[in-house]
Amino acid sequence: MGTRTRKFANFIGADGVLSASALTNVTADGTADWDTTVKTSGFTAIANKGYFCNTTSSAFTVTLPATPSAGDEVILVDYAGTFDTNALTISPNGNKIEGGTGNVQLTGDREGARLVYIDSTQGWLPYSGINEGTDALSPAPYSIDFLVIAGGGGGGGSGSYNGSGAGGGAGGYRTSTQTVSVGTAITVTVGDGGAGGVGTNNGTQGSSSSISGSDLTTITSAGGGFGAKPNTGVTGGSGGSGGGGGFNAGSGTATGGTGNTPSTSPSQGNNGGNGIVTDLSPYTGGGGGGAGGVGGNAVAASNGGNGGVGVSSSITGSSVGRAGGGGAGAENQPAGTASDGGGAGTNTNTNGANGEANKGGGGAGSSGGGTARNGGTGGKGVVILSVPTANYSGTTTGSPTVTTSGANTILQFNGSGSYTT
Repeated sequence: MGTRTRKFANFIGADGVLSASALTNVTADGTADWDTTVKTSGFTAIANKGYFCNTTSSAFTVTLPATPSAGDEVILVDYAGTFDTNALTISPNGNKIEGGTGNVQLTGDREGARLVYIDSTQGWLPYSGINEGTDALSPAPYSIDFLVIAGGGGGGGSGSYNGSGAGGGAGGYRTSTQTVSVGTAITVTVGDGGAGGVGTNNGTQGSSSSISGSDLTTITSAGGGFGAKPNTGVTGGSGGSGGGGGFNAGSGTATGGTGNTPSTSPSQGNNGGNGIVTDLSPYTGGGGGGAGGVGGNAVAASNGGNGGVGVSSSITGSSVGRAGGGGAGAENQPAGTASDGGGAGTNTNTNGANGEANKGGGGAGSSGGGTARNGGTGGKGVVILSVPTANYSGTTTGSPTVTTSGANTILQFNGSGSYTT
């Protein structure tokens, strides 16, 4: 290793290593003394102390004093030249560093920093460093929690005969916690719900929702599968959760669509329920699958299939159920129930109920009875980010709803947009 030629080069020995004696001279004014026990794991610093930090085995965090006074100092030095591979994180411990409340890092080989506390406005400020660039401190990466729900599938329509439509499947439901670097642009796409079937037609599949960015693993949730039309034995549509199957008068199949399509781990949804296979009237289809359960099967000459339950999340600070499947319609019999944003079926010769917007619920199947009726529209999806407030940049597009919960800032995207960390 060659001799360094930066402003502390006079403290570098012939072997290129910063000497402890040289550092003692740096603090000869008495504002700090050195803890000569080399630190290899996280610790809380004491005011007016200097520390040798060895991150050879793993990165760790130094927590600054909780109640500093103006003029207090802390000095941190890379003991083994490994900050460039295992960064040293510095936590302000409820105060500030350079006016910000987030953690910062030392990331340079043989880097060090001398920080002095001034006041609650700016907090700790570096005023001398070793082998630093333009700023010895860089913002530390941080974790964001994501909830990504696609648009729900549309419910099946019904024709001018004794048959009712099946429920649409819920939009795919996925969660993720990822570490991001400051400056990462996160692109958010929020999928629309699928249209309900018009008259004797299937509904349509919902659209996918996603997050992506240069520092992220892309997460995509698939739109909910469509609810099938009646009297044809149509299989429900596949998707995040599957749509309910249409009935088949006589023989054959009337199966629900396949959920978790394409396959993800953990699963993003469940199968839709089956329609009846019988000559017994009135005829009805299966319920749409939900993120938390399969769609219910229809019961011959009795009731339409119930929508599968969704999943509750407290990412916004309170528990909310989302991504429930749509219920099947029925004629003068109990219709399929729904929850967690799914549209509930009816038995009164009406159009199907829509899935709830920004919950990704499936649309309900329409209830037949001699008049053509339309299936319900699937609920639009949603993407929610939970960001540590200490790191929240405020840089967004798409006008997300911004709230706080505890130590986190919550961004709810009801439409597409972006957030830059």
